[in-house]
Amino acid sequence: MSATLCESRTGPLATLATTRPVLTVRLDAVAYNTRVLAARARRLMAVVKADGFGLGGADVARTALAHGARALGVATLTEAVELRTAGIGAPLLSWLDAPGADPSDAVLHGVDVAVPSLGHLEAAVAAGRRTGRAVAVHLYLDCGTARDGCAPELWPALCAAAWRAELTGAVRVVGVMGHLACAASLDPQANADATARFVHGVARARAAGLRPALRHLGATAAVLGLPATRFDLSRVGAGLVGIDPTGRCPVLHAVAQVTAPVVQVRDVGAGVGVGYEHTYRTPAPTRLALLPLGYADGLPVTASGRAQVLVHGRRRPLAGRVSMDQVVVDVGDLPVRTGDVVTVIGAGDDLAPTLTEWAGWAGTLPHELLTGLGRRLVRHVVPAPPSTSPEELA
Repeated sequence: MSATLCESRTGPLATLATTRPVLTVRLDAVAYNTRVLAARARRLMAVVKADGFGLGGADVARTALAHGARALGVATLTEAVELRTAGIGAPLLSWLDAPGADPSDAVLHGVDVAVPSLGHLEAAVAAGRRTGRAVAVHLYLDCGTARDGCAPELWPALCAAAWRAELTGAVRVVGVMGHLACAASLDPQANADATARFVHGVARARAAGLRPALRHLGATAAVLGLPATRFDLSRVGAGLVGIDPTGRCPVLHAVAQVTAPVVQVRDVGAGVGVGYEHTYRTPAPTRLALLPLGYADGLPVTASGRAQVLVHGRRRPLAGRVSMDQVVVDVGDLPVRTGDVVTVIGAGDDLAPTLTEWAGWAGTLPHELLTGLGRRLVRHVVPAPPSTSPEELA
């Protein structure tokens, strides 16, 4: 888990909650989400890139592996080595390193790497020769994002070169991977071309003499609602941490909750300007409560004028702009005092605004908000239950 000024894993949060904003990370929810998703996938890869979406990569990884995930995925070799250093030995794939990066660490730490180009393949071959051990690679085909992956017109050449590299013993092609641009729509037709391109790409790899054991195309949205795209392995990251990219499959539990104490209260009259540029003026005599967190802690400025928080069981609006370190809440006639705890982002089990609602207010994705929650927040980690038994997973 990323370092914080203070972390709490057990015990009461009363003191912390009344003095500092708190990010609660519910590993029990990660465990639940993993079980739900693993039941829908043939084989589940838990994607724990960006420090487990900002919630602690090693913690999320261990929890997912204990509850149904069979492998791990990260964006970079640096992230992969961090997991290995944390003592996690599960199958692990890294897929977004520059062509000139040295994959030797991948060999030494038993990490698979993605190969989306001849340059990446050449680097893998060089590392295999240098270490005397074959690099396990997943050939990566662009299936329609025009982003990462090998361009379709270059795919036959990449497959042929990979086959020749296998003959030297420098690499082993263990998988073929792709990614869906429109999976969140849950529209099979919108994803039909990408799926067909992937199937054709696998066939071309096999025709070149390769025998990849793992085919993986779909991520969270595909697992939730596109069964034809699941293949041998599904890469799931957002779903582990409670994000449903489709917005239509309410089967996941929220993992993150943010609370903050009231540090100042004042009663004001009507027409009082609040914050910079007075973008908010009190419509009537009211009470204002100050919370000690802002955009440096992950609250988006673009949610100003729209966002709400939960105070004494009632939603109340933010007053004025989100500042770097503070926000003001118009609490109306609620009997708010300093030290009272306000729920800023809720877990979806009460009236508190959810991460998805905050994303809507900010005009962004819940993924961005979650990964941006700041290091100043005190972290309280709710542990996961014991490992799921093989009988429960069957």
